[in-house]
Amino acid sequence: MPSSSPRLLSLDAYRGFIMVCLAFGGFGLAGTARNHLKADPDSSFWKTIEWFWEHGEWVGCSFWDLIMPAFTFMVGMAMAYSYLRRQREGHSTARMFRHACTRALILIALAIFLTTSDGKETRWIFTNVLAQIGLGYPLLFLCWNRGWRVQVIAAAVALGATWIAFVAHGGTGELGPGVTAEWAARNQANLAAAWHKNANVFHVFDTWFLNLFPASKPFVFNEGGYQTLNFIPNLATMIFGLMAGEWLRSAAEPARKLRVLLFAGVALLAAGYGLDAVGIIPAVKRIWTPSFGLLSTGWCVLMLAVFYWAIDLRGWARWAQFFVIAGANSIALYCMGQLMKGWVGSIWRAHLGQKFFQLAGPLWEPTIRGIVVGFTLWAVCWWMWRRKIFLRI
Repeated sequence: MPSSSPRLLSLDAYRGFIMVCLAFGGFGLAGTARNHLKADPDSSFWKTIEWFWEHGEWVGCSFWDLIMPAFTFMVGMAMAYSYLRRQREGHSTARMFRHACTRALILIALAIFLTTSDGKETRWIFTNVLAQIGLGYPLLFLCWNRGWRVQVIAAAVALGATWIAFVAHGGTGELGPGVTAEWAARNQANLAAAWHKNANVFHVFDTWFLNLFPASKPFVFNEGGYQTLNFIPNLATMIFGLMAGEWLRSAAEPARKLRVLLFAGVALLAAGYGLDAVGIIPAVKRIWTPSFGLLSTGWCVLMLAVFYWAIDLRGWARWAQFFVIAGANSIALYCMGQLMKGWVGSIWRAHLGQKFFQLAGPLWEPTIRGIVVGFTLWAVCWWMWRRKIFLRI
């Protein structure tokens, strides 16, 4: 499909890199690290690998915690280009807003479909990344092409409203459902009650909201502590992505674009880590606290800057083709990753032997499985790429 604005290859590569990490299951490195730690519990190397490729229990931010922020950040970036094309094709603002609302509903419906993987009953859960994007997408569109001042204010309102809601509620002061005393002592002993797992204002909302939907059992708590209203602070991440996309599509000198990205990334990191360090707002990904939103966006901006420098400024594009192919069909790859990983793995074992994934030894089975299954799903995207088949919402 022809585009009215130049395509940003670094965005395609960045998106593909994140999708490869997801489709390959983090290359199975968290599982492999756990296997090695059973044999050598004191290994600092494998402890670091496990931390890097696993979600933090509560406070803190690992690389794996950045996957979802990167996903949502790039949604904002993509909007900067896609709706400019629609505008140049003659679409009115009202028509584009209707399109944004329709896309949001499809994303939410797809998220519910993918979450209901057991096939027993519809699971009305809205913490899936697609649902989180869908809930904030129409609001994101209202920030499109509004200028950086309006966008900064909108992001600040999203983060500020989140902080006010948590602090005003103050938490329950008791252990949240599903939280053991041992876990609480390890992860939230030094936190104000407002930020405790399954005892915060977002959890209170979900115990009301999610029980409005039909289910065989009432909703009591989310095992991981994730909440529906995370989409509000997450909206700030998408807005920052929108700002980055509009900045990169501007007529500014490429070197200046890079400098601004680097400055913005460092400033966001300083703000996020600073709020966490002084104890004002802990950085908790599972409830998307404002400090986590700032620091994770900072990392997303710096990752974008690396891809932009290497591909769009230096012209080193050939190495990124693997990622570009994955990014071109990100929705298809995401859906396959959610639905087909187990099946693909079982098919490989059926053909090549039940111990095929142990060819490098039992300790490395998660990594071999992750890579083989991931490459299989990537190959489908490569086939679609060759035939110019692209799944869009």
